[in-house]
Amino acid sequence: MRKLVYWVHQSVDGFIEGPNGEFDWAAMGPELSAYSLELTDRADAFLYGRKVWEMMSWYWPRAEQMSPDPHDLAFAPVWARTPKIVISRTLESAEYGARVIGRDLAAEVAELKAQPGADLLLTGGSGAAAALGELGLVDEYQVVVHPVVLGGGTPVFPGKERLDLRLTGTRGFDGRSVLLRYEKA
Repeated sequence: MRKLVYWVHQSVDGFIEGPNGEFDWAAMGPELSAYSLELTDRADAFLYGRKVWEMMSWYWPRAEQMSPDPHDLAFAPVWARTPKIVISRTLESAEYGARVIGRDLAAEVAELKAQPGADLLLTGGSGAAAALGELGLVDEYQVVVHPVVLGGGTPVFPGKERLDLRLTGTRGFDGRSVLLRYEKA
């Protein structure tokens, strides 16, 4: 059975974006970039909530023309070739060959997990992760904590229910950020 891994960047005070929606604080140094690319190698599909999808589908097809950043240049072709799944109740279709699911999220994701293949990587956002977490469908949480306090914004875990986790590993990157790996307790 495939695992669903939630990969997210957060501030020290637990936010994935600042009070005005800013996401200019997550620094991808060489070590974190290399780990991120290793994580994508473990996956054969990327999952996104609608809001993150809109950001990703705008940026990554243009990244090689817009950015000289080594991480961006390395990830852009990975993003282009990896199948993408968008979780949304409002979208009917999505560009770049992405599949849209969300009418019966529990059944659709359970079906994806039951298929043969590598991990499913849910990236960023909090709404889709909260919905999938409440359904018990997230197998692993990989939270990268960056050295910034945002003072407000979108919380990484906006769910209304308690979520008990078990720490399975930690790792520091670039002398700046820390990865916290959890599984359901």
